Amino acid sequence: MTAEFVLSELQSVGSPEKAAHLSRFFKTGPGQYGEGDRFLGVVVPQTRSIAKANKAMPLDELQRLLDSPWHEARLCALLVLVYRFQDKKTPEAEREKMYRFYLKNTRRCNNWDLVDLSCRDIVGEYLVNRDRSVLYELAASDNLWEQRISIVCTWAFIRRSDFTDTLALAERLMTHKHDLMHKAVGWMLREVGKRDRDTLTDFLERYATQLPRTALRYAIEHYPEDRRQYFLKMK
Repeated sequence: MTAEFVLSELQSVGSPEKAAHLSRFFKTGPGQYGEGDRFLGVVVPQTRSIAKANKAMPLDELQRLLDSPWHEARLCALLVLVYRFQDKKTPEAEREKMYRFYLKNTRRCNNWDLVDLSCRDIVGEYLVNRDRSVLYELAASDNLWEQRISIVCTWAFIRRSDFTDTLALAERLMTHKHDLMHKAVGWMLREVGKRDRDTLTDFLERYATQLPRTALRYAIEHYPEDRRQYFLKMK
């Protein structure tokens, strides 16, 4: 269970055509958010399968995958962490090591899928009954991916009808300049609304005029048409 072996597994199922498509989809061109990222052309279900088969990889080998220039190698490492973290047999001390290992590598989670498929299930779950100040440190970072981690992590709290940090971070991040953050903020607000429509409505009554239009559209997606139009006209 080495990084070299996992990379060979990923390469064996990769496709040049798919790699070209993924490079376009994840905006790897000059000046784009994924500039310079490289793809083997492996679809997520295949990466998940390889990650599950190598769930016992030691952290030093996972570090080699996270340091890889290949997008799918980094994703595979993160999925290994997720599967191991979720395993009921994993000791709490090991979960803490994985949480700290993840935080050490937040800048290697350098695209939105890498963030979204991992942060809730590791950082978010670890912080459920713990101090969450680290999320505000990430939100204050100058790094787009750390900022996205901060808000998407709160999905773990939303699932437990705990909205305090989601709303606080949404308020802090809603004036962010990047569209990927507008989508993340709107997405988490929508998740709040699925659990408690009144809480989301109250937030929108206060902040709809300040939310970027993309964030607002995401947030109100499950409202009836007349309510959607109400908030859009406020904007």
